[in-house]
Amino acid sequence: MNQDGAARVAALLAGSPGHLDALQALSLAGPSGAWIGAGFVRNAVWEALCGTAPQLAALADLDVVYFSPGRDDDTACEEALRAARPLPWSVRNQTRMAARNGHTPYRSLADALAHWTETATAVAARLAAGRIEILAPHGLDDLLGLVVRPTPAYARHPAPIAARLAAKGWQRRWPGLRVEIH
Repeated sequence: MNQDGAARVAALLAGSPGHLDALQALSLAGPSGAWIGAGFVRNAVWEALCGTAPQLAALADLDVVYFSPGRDDDTACEEALRAARPLPWSVRNQTRMAARNGHTPYRSLADALAHWTETATAVAARLAAGRIEILAPHGLDDLLGLVVRPTPAYARHPAPIAARLAAKGWQRRWPGLRVEIH
């Protein structure tokens, strides 16, 4: 992953008090090895690139992901996070998500993220040792370039991405967005 891109994404998240606060809450009350991904990172970056302030309150949920075989306490993790910060936390142990998604078992959290729908969404962040770390198995070029492109897992089945674009109004919200779905 491009370290300049990771530093840029980390700086954008650090510059948003709401995002930084959520990352701090996750580091204090979240499950071990947890990250916040999907719209939490994507939206903050795209809003900053389009000249609007990141809107944490506009998110339906904060997608907290971790990878821990045998652990099955996502609800308890959500409750602990809500006690730390009253935000719409959604915690999912990615070891169980492969079966739900019809994929072969994931080998790691990065492998799980690699199977998300769009490359710009398959990005997560966490606060570790006072620093924001970025996990992006497909890199950050699409995220920083305002590009919607399927991950390899969805390249042959882009219908869910088209549905997400329409339902969430991404092209209205971020007019410079470039959609590359074939």
